[in-house]
Amino acid sequence: MHTVGELLRHWRQRRRLSQLDLAIAADVSARHVSLVETGKSNPSAEMIVRLADQLDVPLRERNRLLLAAGFAPRYAERPLGGAALQAAWNAVARVLRAHEPYPALVIDRRWNIVMTNRAIDRFLTNVAPDLLRPPVNMVRVGLDPRGLAPHIVNLADVRSLLRTRIGRQLATAPDPELTALYEELLAEGSEEADQPIESEIATPMIFRFGERELRLFSTTTTFGTPLDITLDEIAIESYYPMDAQTGAYFTDMDR
Repeated sequence: MHTVGELLRHWRQRRRLSQLDLAIAADVSARHVSLVETGKSNPSAEMIVRLADQLDVPLRERNRLLLAAGFAPRYAERPLGGAALQAAWNAVARVLRAHEPYPALVIDRRWNIVMTNRAIDRFLTNVAPDLLRPPVNMVRVGLDPRGLAPHIVNLADVRSLLRTRIGRQLATAPDPELTALYEELLAEGSEEADQPIESEIATPMIFRFGERELRLFSTTTTFGTPLDITLDEIAIESYYPMDAQTGAYFTDMDR
């Protein structure tokens, strides 16, 4: 088992910061950072959280830091649909409903779908049933030949977009399951000769269902200052039409 000093050093190096950089950001001495990392000084729980905050350590990993130092975990992990997070659940559900008639969904840190609005159902009609068994993974549904992949006109661009986003996510906070998903569906050398994307926001997702073509772009919303691991690890993906024809399709379907 790693010591708290070893874990902090790991996160500092992952963020490409020197001990002096971290010390200045956290308003402590570089010597103190060095003593903590080498185990010659036992940091308080407040100091651990202070350093973790400057290192942008996810809440799940902050609990690990606290446990390694002999302190109790500080951040709870409660189900989004449970009583403790009922207000958050209602708020997220309201955001999804307000986005209709356009599609929106909630994903967790491994891109499993947690909640959707009604507009998403139209995209899942012809997806293979086994891909829709919980937990339904957004990346797998999108890239699997039995999912949406045959309907995505610019599949190479979409794969590049997902590779960029998940690669950045893994660089921030490693996760074995997400790494396995990345290696399965997004590793270099896939079928398409993917090109780097110029802009995540400007990259459309172009779907073709029969003779109809839909062009969408997406935005991602996260909770600003969550104190619960579940809220820290979910994101709302909202999709918007890129042209009048796509907008009219969703408006007409809603009517």
